[in-house]
Amino acid sequence: MKIILAQGNPGAQYAATRHNIGWMILDAYAAASSVKFKPEKRFAALVAMVMIDEEKVLLVKPTTFYNETGRSAQALIDFYKLDPARDLLVIHDDLSLPLGTIRIRDKGSDAGNNGIKSISSHLGPEYQRIRVGIGDEKRERQPDADFVLSRMPADTITFTKEKIAPVVIEAIAQFCRGTLPITSQQVE
Repeated sequence: MKIILAQGNPGAQYAATRHNIGWMILDAYAAASSVKFKPEKRFAALVAMVMIDEEKVLLVKPTTFYNETGRSAQALIDFYKLDPARDLLVIHDDLSLPLGTIRIRDKGSDAGNNGIKSISSHLGPEYQRIRVGIGDEKRERQPDADFVLSRMPADTITFTKEKIAPVVIEAIAQFCRGTLPITSQQVE
């Protein structure tokens, strides 16, 4: 079993914010796979299940707020007795990367991301991550918290769904097959 956990914030007011780009990607994946998310209180998350090459894969959107996603990750890892270094892939936004940059890592520091800090405090730093760049020229004009919680422009949402999501969805399949490369790429 594998867990694909996307960071984001619950609630309609956060649905189209930059902090929820991971949720947008998982929503696109779930829609393409014809599965629906269901609330799982014991995991403090919305969960959907897909099969990839005969392996069960849980798509997870924690319903804790972004900065507390470690609680959800810990509950899942403990319940299913999984190894985070091998079985957990976290998708999150990164405001230090330009929009469209996708960077894949197998471990590392939190780089100031409070959601990653939460997961690492619960599980340690060894789990794979897909960092999705959200930076643009507006970042320079407002505080980081305001930027990540602001709504994305319509063209950015379209770009995310049409260009970024397919690349990340392919990376999810590679992760589940054990062939995810440590890489960085710019989606155009």
